Amino acid sequence: MGDVAKDLTAGTVGGAAQLIVGHPFDTIKVKLQSQPAPLPGQPPKYTGALDAVKQTLAAEGPRGLYKGMGAPLATVAAFNALLFTVRGQMETLLRSEPGTPLTVSQQVVCGAGAGVAVSFLACPTELIKCRLQAQSALATTGPGSASVAVKYGGPMDVARHVLQAEGGARGLFKGLIPTLAREVPGNAAMFGVYEALKQYLAGGHDTSNLGRGSLILAGGLAGASFWASVYPTDVVKSVLQVDDYKNPKFSGSIDAFKKILKSEGVKGLYKGFGPAMARSVPANGACFLAYEVTRSSLG
Repeated sequence: MGDVAKDLTAGTVGGAAQLIVGHPFDTIKVKLQSQPAPLPGQPPKYTGALDAVKQTLAAEGPRGLYKGMGAPLATVAAFNALLFTVRGQMETLLRSEPGTPLTVSQQVVCGAGAGVAVSFLACPTELIKCRLQAQSALATTGPGSASVAVKYGGPMDVARHVLQAEGGARGLFKGLIPTLAREVPGNAAMFGVYEALKQYLAGGHDTSNLGRGSLILAGGLAGASFWASVYPTDVVKSVLQVDDYKNPKFSGSIDAFKKILKSEGVKGLYKGFGPAMARSVPANGACFLAYEVTRSSLG
């Protein structure tokens, strides 16, 4: 079995593990990010992460936390397969001779390169996911409220709507710039931190004998470093992707960034940060562990 096939397989298994552990946190993150700013004197729809969990469970049951999981289940597997495969290919390119471990800075470069590749897959799938997850947060009720945003039946329905009414294929790539601005530095940080922590925990360059606990710890903290380094870009991406096509609030990434800062301050750029961090540690720990275990079981 070639290296590419091994990375593809191990990346797919890692992606599935990541999604099962992490999706409920992600749903809460998107609901908090996309809830409309409350009217003066009105409380926000969700006071925080726990309140959003309570309301979601009360209104939709446990299934509500796994909303919009169909599209990412197919794509997270593909996403991680692509991420780890491109990273594996970059590792091969940067290696001076076969079998030598890479330095932390070389892993940073591999992560950045993998980030470019996966952005083109992440952008359309996240646009679909965010629209589905944000539906209930964007639904406005009460007297004098604007018309409710388009209601989607599922992922294919979102794709159809965007292709027909929002400028065709280009519409699906709305938010590509902030996606790149998130994935490139984010993956550079994640793979760099992962390698640095593995070397630290192993007490040297040879990290092949690390136990599962160490891999979960290194993977979890690496995932946290991804989000800690690029979170505001993710907020900008989410608001752009759920923005109304016909009367948009934002003209682009910089405009969205400025308007969020102006209306909500720095706090607005970190909406949903708690659940994102709470998710990234167990989800990425699960992902890296599943990847490493699968990769080594394939020989």
